[in-house]
Amino acid sequence: MLRHQVMQLARRYLSDHGFLELETPMLTKSTPEGARDYLVPSRVHPGNFYALPQSPQLFKQLFMIAGFDRYFQITRCFRDEDLRADRQPEFTQIDCELSFVTRDQIMAIMETLIATLWRTVLGRDIALPIPRMSYADAMRDYGLDAPDLRYDLTLKDLTTLFKTSQFKVFRDAAQSGLVKALVVPGKADLSRGTIDAYTQYVSIFGAKGLAWIKILETEWQSPIVKFFSEDEKRALQDALHLTAGDIVFFGAGPAKVVNDSLGNLREKIAEDHGFLAGHEHDMRFVWITDFPLFSLEDGKVTAVHHPFTAPIPEDVPLLARDPSAVTSNAYDLVLNGNEIGGGSIRIHDPEVQRQVFSLLGITAQEAEAKFGFLLRGLEYGAPPHGGIAFGLDRLIMLMSGATSIRDVIAFPKTQKATCLMTEAPSAVDAEQLREVGIQLFKKA
Repeated sequence: MLRHQVMQLARRYLSDHGFLELETPMLTKSTPEGARDYLVPSRVHPGNFYALPQSPQLFKQLFMIAGFDRYFQITRCFRDEDLRADRQPEFTQIDCELSFVTRDQIMAIMETLIATLWRTVLGRDIALPIPRMSYADAMRDYGLDAPDLRYDLTLKDLTTLFKTSQFKVFRDAAQSGLVKALVVPGKADLSRGTIDAYTQYVSIFGAKGLAWIKILETEWQSPIVKFFSEDEKRALQDALHLTAGDIVFFGAGPAKVVNDSLGNLREKIAEDHGFLAGHEHDMRFVWITDFPLFSLEDGKVTAVHHPFTAPIPEDVPLLARDPSAVTSNAYDLVLNGNEIGGGSIRIHDPEVQRQVFSLLGITAQEAEAKFGFLLRGLEYGAPPHGGIAFGLDRLIMLMSGATSIRDVIAFPKTQKATCLMTEAPSAVDAEQLREVGIQLFKKA
């Protein structure tokens, strides 16, 4: 019933603001957009496959090119990826796209939509405009690009301080990566067993260990204190404003590992030790902006959002000179550590789109084969355009106080992507396989 109410309100709000509800195909072309596609064999075209859409991204951009300047759709999307509490193989988006708009205009329209939902459904007012935080600031202070702002624990970058340290582990990390600290006030009484459990926890995110110091009345207690000079201890004291009763956790190594491990440790400690007490029902919305356009993973350049995200205009020349320095014109809406929506201004220049494809390792021939219809559309003269998609299931989960999107989806899949009621996926008979030209082989 809550889901119904939210969907009807969203439809009414968007319709009242000039959006048309337009449908897009469920059987479409497989394109490299991030996650694995779900494939559907074609009986009429043996050996060929449709893909179920990961999102309506390309179709909604084509709507903009066609002249429908405000589109929305409440649509199903499909991604063949590992599942967790807030992820299902099929999910629903409130999907929107607009022409001749700026990032600020999109954010203003959409945060008012969210405020309307919260006020009408939950009777709670959201202060507008929603605050903004750059990606760089989010990573610096929280280690994650979807930070929970309901409590004050923040990370402190100590890389410069340790570049010439006597402690080799930190000095080496500071030369090529990061050294960061998380001060947890009043928790110097944590047991060794608890600290060991946190060390095990951060290993999930690639950390090889978790250094710590307990700040006691008469001493600093830690296996690593003996490696610090008195000057370094004074510098640490000044940088972290330490008081008796605090414990400090350190991350040292590659930037991604340090941020992931300490960012997630921050959230776990807050949950374990009452830092959320009294704030469980607070609503701390924040827009995260100015993401990098590209990331480097295992030596391969990938798009941080998707290949159709535009760089900010002043960074377009950097595509040829220094792609790693390019900032994207993207934005995510975050609530209490949950990304509830994400969008961007799109590339509307076909030459810029080809340049981005090339940087992502997509050859001109591959681009034509997989995205030729989009490139041709852009060549007709595309208006500047952008949009956003909200995860409806995650919205309903947060609005209802549930802890898993499975609690707010009718007929959800399990964590192994199965349906307990219908027992899908299931085997099909040999005749059905013959009709679509498929033969099964046992995995070696």
